[in-house]
Amino acid sequence: MSLINSILLQADPTEVAEKISVLTLATKGGWVMLVLVCLLVLALYISIERYLVLNHALKDDSTNFMNNIREYVHKGDIDGARTLAKSTDTSIGRMVAKGLSRLGRPLSDIQTAVENEGKLEVAKLEKRVSLVATVASLGPMLGFLGTVTGMVKAFQDMAHAGNNIDIQLLSTGIYEAMVTTIGGLIVGIIAYFLYNLLVNRINKVVMELEVRSMEFMDLLHEPA
Repeated sequence: MSLINSILLQADPTEVAEKISVLTLATKGGWVMLVLVCLLVLALYISIERYLVLNHALKDDSTNFMNNIREYVHKGDIDGARTLAKSTDTSIGRMVAKGLSRLGRPLSDIQTAVENEGKLEVAKLEKRVSLVATVASLGPMLGFLGTVTGMVKAFQDMAHAGNNIDIQLLSTGIYEAMVTTIGGLIVGIIAYFLYNLLVNRINKVVMELEVRSMEFMDLLHEPA
């Protein structure tokens, strides 16, 4: 009779149900599962925090802001435009404020200043996002590490047992090997999805910043 059939015949149905429950399986994974849970919590925290920041950036009323800046500039009220830009606590507001602070210099210098400020704003938006990508890569690797350590533990138990090998003796190592593989893949998949979601939002914000920076430079080229 095969080993699997022997296990099924020896196990009580209630015990089998208990062993396949999610919580029970997770506890069988050993220390690797604890690390994976911590990594998942870290990825979720960073993703939620960054998503809220990016969502707020996308909801900024940049169109109305640029229209107000245009009115001030056309009226010749540069101080009013600067005040409005400085009081607008957004990435676009800070970009325009930097450009307005360079008025009087060549347009190439103004454009460079605006672009540099835009890069700084993008860097702020991307803060800690790389950690989510790290979790996406590290999760499966830790799962594989747990698989190796679990199998080592199983074979070590076999070696110590000699001829008195039974399935319960090997179950701890085998559980750790299989469960950590599943746990690592789950953490990796979730983190990978969250990372791509954040990258997509960042790309939308970057596109919006580029559009508004070009709009601002076009405004400076317009006749007074």
